[in-house]
Amino acid sequence: MGTIVVIGGGELSELETLEIDREVVNLTNKLKPKALFIPTASNDALGYCDSFASVYGDRLGCETRSLLLATNSYTHEEIVDAIMSADLIYVGGGNTAKMLEIWRETGVDTLLKEAYASGTVLSGLSAGSICWFEYGHSDSEAFEGNKGWKYIKLEAMGLLRGIHCPHYDEDNRSEDFMRMVQGSGLPGIAVENNCAMIFKDNEYKVISTKDTARAFTIIDSDQGVIVSELTQHSKFKPLSDLY
Repeated sequence: MGTIVVIGGGELSELETLEIDREVVNLTNKLKPKALFIPTASNDALGYCDSFASVYGDRLGCETRSLLLATNSYTHEEIVDAIMSADLIYVGGGNTAKMLEIWRETGVDTLLKEAYASGTVLSGLSAGSICWFEYGHSDSEAFEGNKGWKYIKLEAMGLLRGIHCPHYDEDNRSEDFMRMVQGSGLPGIAVENNCAMIFKDNEYKVISTKDTARAFTIIDSDQGVIVSELTQHSKFKPLSDLY
């Protein structure tokens, strides 16, 4: 296994996740890591790219680059070079379903799995956290302009076990996610805004930029759905404790 940082939410441009972002950079163990931003879910929003360059480049000392898959055309070789040369890859938020569709069309999903296996640090927020799990609790229907949209169970890449819910402290996500986990046979991993989980090899830990920001497991059992808060520790804990 490799390293994945799952960020539940927070405004990158307003430095709400800065200490989490700093930890992402530190996990590369390099003085000036090459940081690749993939903003597919936001339709390659240029302001988002600027924010990433400002935080990860100017503040955190990375050599930054953006891969604009939604609006630009690249050769396969160019995509391979961008992904496989990166020390860390950060995936932005937005429309998860559309993002994964583009990734499958371009082969990016396969390349990200190869990068993970080779030791590249993978990270991301919202859509960029859902994508690493087997399934995600997704608001992708909201991007279609339908007023009656509902959260959907979205199949993702499967590098991490379970169903993931970002922004767990927003709207009615907690109640809806419990219903999604119930009867699924899969563990639920929920992360609030300004909180993150680091999955490294066979271990994990929870970090946050707010004392009140938390992460949880949601497990369906014979006694019903059990929600357990994951405590923050400075040291990693065995992944077997999580599931």
